Amino acid sequence: MGEQMEDEILSRILKAAGDTTRRQILTLLVQEGPLRVTGLAAHFDMSLNSVSKHIKVLEEAGLVTRRTLGREHFIAAELDPLKHTERWFGQLKSIWELRLSALDQLLASEEKDHEPTRTDQGPRTDQGPRTDREPHDRRSA
Repeated sequence: MGEQMEDEILSRILKAAGDTTRRQILTLLVQEGPLRVTGLAAHFDMSLNSVSKHIKVLEEAGLVTRRTLGREHFIAAELDPLKHTERWFGQLKSIWELRLSALDQLLASEEKDHEPTRTDQGPRTDQGPRTDREPHDRRSA
């Protein structure tokens, strides 16, 4: 499958799943199995026509299938297309994990470079400790 086609499928799936009502429809179908359109509509405070429009978007994304028996339309969840979102999110996760790993290596390298060695006793000065008898500004002495 071409990259453009994959991108179009992914876009349709994400658009369809981006709506709360459509996610609720999918959840009901997964929990209860195939339902009649009228049975689905009974779960929502909206017209049968509005529920049908949501179902149509889910059908276009391939997330539900419709089976007609006489005058009854049964809607079933079809989760196979979710492999497209799983693949895309998996790629994002892999990229993110690679970046985190590189950051961990960089931080470990930085820490190692800045660790004091045993022979490093801190900065050296040619002046000894200042006493209260010495003036703070030698020009005023």
